[in-house]
Amino acid sequence: MLDVGCGPGRHALALARRGFDVVGVDLSEDFIALARDAAAVDGLPARFEVGDVRELAYDAEFDAVVCLCQGGFGLLGGRDEPRAFERIAAALRPGGRLALTAFSAAFAVRFLEEGETFDPATGVLHERSTVRNEDGEEEVFDLWTTCFTTRELELLARRAGLGVVGVHGVTPGRYGTAPPTLDDPELLLLARRRA
Repeated sequence: MLDVGCGPGRHALALARRGFDVVGVDLSEDFIALARDAAAVDGLPARFEVGDVRELAYDAEFDAVVCLCQGGFGLLGGRDEPRAFERIAAALRPGGRLALTAFSAAFAVRFLEEGETFDPATGVLHERSTVRNEDGEEEVFDLWTTCFTTRELELLARRAGLGVVGVHGVTPGRYGTAPPTLDDPELLLLARRRA
């Protein structure tokens, strides 16, 4: 399995604990270091690599790919997502399965908060977020998150040679197969690479 945008390894490590052979990829060297350390402490065989989702070089190497909780896919600024999606899809073997979440454009617009902006041309939500480190020090960061509609995810999948199994409305950490609603912050795309 491939975990794209694995961050500090939450999903990859959980999958490795269940016996899956997992490779995690993330752009952040700090996150990859944390994931490697956690794998070493638990004696897990998961591998972690620093890499940009837009430059994934895997070709039909994985039975499954997960890209969850905006795992690098929705953080590209509204222009590079088609290329990144094609690289993610190319990593799948024929018949391989994809689970990818993306922030819902409908939710973003419906629940736009004071100080946030949504660019309808790119589907990018801009917000400012305060992050606190382990010492309690706070820093404010600008976040740009690309948001999608169900139809956009289906079109990206088909363009990349995937058959769409379904697109579901979900909440981070609570995935299911319910149809999308305006109240679901994320969309979960399930797809399969054609044989």
